[in-house]
Amino acid sequence: MTQEKQKAILAGIDTGEYDLEHSLEELTELAKTAGAEVIGIFTQNRTGAENATFIGGGKLREIAEYAAQREAELLIFDGELSGTQLRNISDITGLDVIDRTTLILDIFAGRATSAEGKLQVELAQQKYRLPQLIGAGSVLSRQGGGIGTRGPGETKLETDRRYIRRRIHALESQLREMEKRRGVMRRKREKSGAPVIAIVGYTNVGKSTLLNLLTGAEIYTQDQLFATLDPTARELRLPDGQKSVIIDTVGLIDRLPHGLVEAFHSTLEVAAEADVILTVCDYASPHCREQLAVTEQVLDELGCGDIPKITVFNKIDLVPDSAAAAESIPVKDVRHVFISAAEEKGIDLLLRQIAECLSDSVSRVRLLIPYTEGGLLDSFRREGNITEESYTENGTLITGTVPKRSLYKYQAYSSDQLEG
Repeated sequence: MTQEKQKAILAGIDTGEYDLEHSLEELTELAKTAGAEVIGIFTQNRTGAENATFIGGGKLREIAEYAAQREAELLIFDGELSGTQLRNISDITGLDVIDRTTLILDIFAGRATSAEGKLQVELAQQKYRLPQLIGAGSVLSRQGGGIGTRGPGETKLETDRRYIRRRIHALESQLREMEKRRGVMRRKREKSGAPVIAIVGYTNVGKSTLLNLLTGAEIYTQDQLFATLDPTARELRLPDGQKSVIIDTVGLIDRLPHGLVEAFHSTLEVAAEADVILTVCDYASPHCREQLAVTEQVLDELGCGDIPKITVFNKIDLVPDSAAAAESIPVKDVRHVFISAAEEKGIDLLLRQIAECLSDSVSRVRLLIPYTEGGLLDSFRREGNITEESYTENGTLITGTVPKRSLYKYQAYSSDQLEG
């Protein structure tokens, strides 16, 4: 039996600080992703949010009348609401009221699958809700079981601020322990020598589809926002035979709450540790420029400025004249490629560009590995690429490439190391 969607009304104010129309388009998609049916949108031109009601009492009464006629249940604001604003808006309209950040957190709560991801979502929710309690009264507690209540809201934790503070402390402690374990796994990966490629970009631009295409994986893909939350790593063999690890990351969104960037730092920090970053955008979207700007801003915040990047313009199959349109979008990075992950176009060029970016991180070597060091030979096969192999009286003679970070393992067996 299909669950009936909540009827939702969107509301926003145009202060000139950002493109309200674009923001409301995103908010509509976010609401749909959360399971709502958007039946109306109300806007108002203002110099800033009204302290008591965000959008003004007159506009709220107009919304309340419209909601009663259309049997709407939920009012979503394109901004962040204080506790006082939540209470006043709810009292005037009689509707369940949430804001943009709460909606995004709600989607994250429904999508996170790993233990760490779930803890990060709850931590972000608790930190965001705590200051809202001031002035909110019983508004948060009387919300039903619909959109905006996934995660800790279901247990009405908002009724006890002291409990929330203790819970935040406990969550932070658990996440620190997980971070330590993740650090151990990261060091193991570094020792394996396999270079890391991170896929970063706006939500719903085809990052998971690209990962599936490159690696033959079967990661969940859907034409909706935040289809992927937890980072996914897969092995990728490049055209020159080099082995690498490619990682898909959580999708970004304009005006992503800072608390979410912090909460999901572990899903994004792989970009800061990557050897190459693929910044993917939707070439068919009229907001392609904005997608790239948001991605670049987050990468800068993570300290990824010196990491080689390839800008990947995806979905060229949806653009009639992609060659002509290419001239209209400035590319910050020297390397860029136009692809269609859905139709498998441009993938060979993308792989070549990745290999070229990684070329500085590998060395070509000739090694004579004694037969008694079979484990070392197996290690080379896992992380490197053998182009020539022969058997001599003293051991296995191989020529190939290996990541420079792993070179120390093999230097004792070097036989005429070649230039990388």
